Amino acid sequence: MTPGRLGIGFIGSGFITRFHLRSWEAVRDADVRGVWSPNRAHAESAAALARSLHVGAAKAYDSITDMIADPAIDALWICGPNHRRVENMEEIVHALKSGAGELVGLACEKPLARNVGEAKRVLALVEEAGVLHGYLEDQLFSPGLVRGREIVWARGAALTGRPYLARAAEEHSGPHMPWFWRADLQGGGVLNDMMCHSVEVARFLLTKPGAPRHSIRPTKVSAQIASLKWSRPEYAEALRRTMGVDYARRPAEDFARATIFYEDEDGRTLVAETTTSWSFVGAGLRLSSELLGPEYSMSVNSLDSGARVFFSRAVRGRAGEDLVEKQNAEQGLMPVVGNEAAEYGYEGENRHFVRCFLEGRQPELDFRAGVEVMELLMTAYMSAEQERTLAWKPDGLDTFVPAVARGAWKP
Repeated sequence: MTPGRLGIGFIGSGFITRFHLRSWEAVRDADVRGVWSPNRAHAESAAALARSLHVGAAKAYDSITDMIADPAIDALWICGPNHRRVENMEEIVHALKSGAGELVGLACEKPLARNVGEAKRVLALVEEAGVLHGYLEDQLFSPGLVRGREIVWARGAALTGRPYLARAAEEHSGPHMPWFWRADLQGGGVLNDMMCHSVEVARFLLTKPGAPRHSIRPTKVSAQIASLKWSRPEYAEALRRTMGVDYARRPAEDFARATIFYEDEDGRTLVAETTTSWSFVGAGLRLSSELLGPEYSMSVNSLDSGARVFFSRAVRGRAGEDLVEKQNAEQGLMPVVGNEAAEYGYEGENRHFVRCFLEGRQPELDFRAGVEVMELLMTAYMSAEQERTLAWKPDGLDTFVPAVARGAWKP
């Protein structure tokens, strides 16, 4: 390892990797040096993007093992599909234990896996590898969320008491790639795909800055899921045409909500309300959160941007996402998110994990946190299936696979 710098390799070359690459312009002490994907052309394209952004002399590799064997690679960012998590981790551990190369750390995108059993396997593998590990939850590093939380706790909570209610939501019109729509590959529908963000955001807001994650503990979970839009015949046909998935036969939820009750160190009740949707039609991706306490409140909405543009009916161009992720229109009054990589938290998260790895410091937001998030998500699926509130922690989580993922769920 070059003193004071990390060489980063990416596993995966798709949408999320490209968000990370754009964020790397704000990371000063690491360089992107490699990309591996089972599709060589996609890996070459992502590496070329990294070079064009001047974030590192990235190249494509033939395998994960080859990337680890290169002394230029010090840490890996795991950004491949959910159904490849265990497989990718097994190759990483085998390469390290066989002496093919060395790594300082591993960072893994959300969710850690498709279910609790797989998540615990991923955790066991990283512990076997003996390297530092971080769970990539970008929204915890969103500048507005971070600063708002700091102010609320320093002023409102310090004078009138801790916050007691957090709300977090993520909504858009649907994923980019076919595997996200495949519940067997992704692990479920929108609950598994996006509530992993919202659950962790709400917990983050309710936890006192500087206090450990376990300072608040779950006590019960209640959840509901539904397919509101994409299992309708006309939209199921659109999915079959554009994504090659059959929602008429194997639907997944496009709406989910969960209420999680926590208890703080003094036994006081705290509540997290989370909502996620693939059936939202608006300007584009909407991330929103609220935090409420005895004499104060805070709110954040990613679509409350500082810039807006207006296009009349006469402006007709091709569909794109040049204004905001998951953009749904090209006409009318539209918000412009000037730097999505910063606004959504990618810049802050990558600076954080790079610094932890350089300093040899284990991040608190690690694979164990990823397992805890997965346990909450699977409890939410259990609650939705049983149509009742479940006390924490329910039996059977380690072997539970949601009916949605098994193809046994009917909306």
